[in-house]
Amino acid sequence: MLGQMQSQPLLISSLIEFAERHHGDGQIVSRRVEGDIHRYTYRDLARRSRQLANALDGLGLAFSDRVATLAWNGYRHMEAYFGVSGSGRVLHTLNPRLHPEQIAWIVNHAEDQVLCFDLTFLPLVQAVQGKCPTVRKWVALCDADRLPQDSGIPGLASYEEWIGGASDQYAWPQFDENTASSMCYTSGTTGHPKAALYSHRSTVLHAYAAALPDVMCLSARDSVLPVVPMFHVNAWGIPYSAALTGCKLVFPGPALDGKSLYELMEAEHVTYAAGVPTVWQMLLGYLKPAGLKFSTLKRTVIGGSACPPAMIASFQDDFGVEVLHAWGMTEMSPLGTLCTLKNQQLDLPPEEQMKIRQKQGRAIYGVDMKIVDGQGREMPWDGKTFGDLLVRGPWIVDSYYKGENPLVHDAQGRGWFPTGDVATIDADGFMQITDRSKDVIKSGGEWISSIDIENIAMAHPAVAMAACVGMPHPKWDERPVVAVVRKPGAELTREELLAFYEGKTAKWQIPDDVVFVDAIPLGATGKMLKTRLREQLAGYRLPGL
Repeated sequence: MLGQMQSQPLLISSLIEFAERHHGDGQIVSRRVEGDIHRYTYRDLARRSRQLANALDGLGLAFSDRVATLAWNGYRHMEAYFGVSGSGRVLHTLNPRLHPEQIAWIVNHAEDQVLCFDLTFLPLVQAVQGKCPTVRKWVALCDADRLPQDSGIPGLASYEEWIGGASDQYAWPQFDENTASSMCYTSGTTGHPKAALYSHRSTVLHAYAAALPDVMCLSARDSVLPVVPMFHVNAWGIPYSAALTGCKLVFPGPALDGKSLYELMEAEHVTYAAGVPTVWQMLLGYLKPAGLKFSTLKRTVIGGSACPPAMIASFQDDFGVEVLHAWGMTEMSPLGTLCTLKNQQLDLPPEEQMKIRQKQGRAIYGVDMKIVDGQGREMPWDGKTFGDLLVRGPWIVDSYYKGENPLVHDAQGRGWFPTGDVATIDADGFMQITDRSKDVIKSGGEWISSIDIENIAMAHPAVAMAACVGMPHPKWDERPVVAVVRKPGAELTREELLAFYEGKTAKWQIPDDVVFVDAIPLGATGKMLKTRLREQLAGYRLPGL
């Protein structure tokens, strides 16, 4: 016997319809590429998203055709989130930090039909447009009077002129909720990137889950600044959760330096912000020397890579801001876990609470996870035993677009996605990443977490950034070496930093050496590229060898 409930598909268009109807006057504030501040409402967003949908219809784009963007966080990009997907096409957010050759390969692999871009990226588009035969319309996200006249891009259109001629009356089509809605390619640090193809159903479910109290806890009372880019994993789903809750949205555009972010936060009374550790490091680096404080910011979610404990402590102790440590992947839409304390943990001493906050957190409803050994046997949740982390759920990929099925199957035939992370899970369900499986350091039959080594180095007041890699050793197989970037004007010697490790970790886990570098290589999403660091250290020999 089936339930007698109405059957309505979970579609992205329902989010913008809800926002328009119930939060129509909610604010969306954007710092534009032009440098000024733009303001409008969810009602305006819905109207212009319908105009975009009509403009796409006017091009004769077929159902599920791909529309690409090369854009910062801003209101025009937000319109594509709803106008493209809502009309039955697939939004393809391109990462502008990738190499032009890689971008061209991705555009061709996705078979993008339209590409919309901020003028910041005009040189990048000029470099790839001749290599992208599937793109039949190029659109600059600007007013008509700012359209470059000699761009060299055939038929280049102004976004405002293009959608301005379209009607704002549009009936969002109804279709299967499992229809593809958007796609995001992995960083592609080795080989070609792979595409995660999200569905309307997975996106709406993820938006619900992300807004839950023990996750991002978003509401119509919040003013939210997503620094995490809209061009990577849909800004962690915040644009969709924002429409669902009606919170005020504040987009930073291209200005991601500490000063610009702080001034925007203060001007727009931001209560909640989301970003990767490298961005927050710049923000804290601006605030501390100037003796500045936040007047409204209460919470920040930090993910993308492990957040150094020193950063969590600084936000909490120096600025009164709660850090919500998070973990996820492109293949997971991306949220998998988020670290919020349980009721019984609220009375713990501060140092015990801090140990919990340093973990990546508890699984969100909709995500199942486990850790297994090399033979696929599930490991205990004791907070000590580590294993390969596997996940499954309704917003986790089943297979890659035009690619392989990466899942491993258990005895019940259920598919699990292998994350490539090594982790522990404690009795309360708090997961902690100990390393990427490819980065864990194997020394004398024991494993050393490169993340632990980096976190200790980052706690030193003279260290701006640290990355730990394993270097070959004839007796121990590998030994840890930490590459360090000093803070401007700071002095720090090898011996001083190695002494700093004493008492903070087992002696055999203390790095064998410190290598001072000008910069740690970062990938397109702000993650440290240890493969490139290893290339830079080619020819390096451990002391005494």
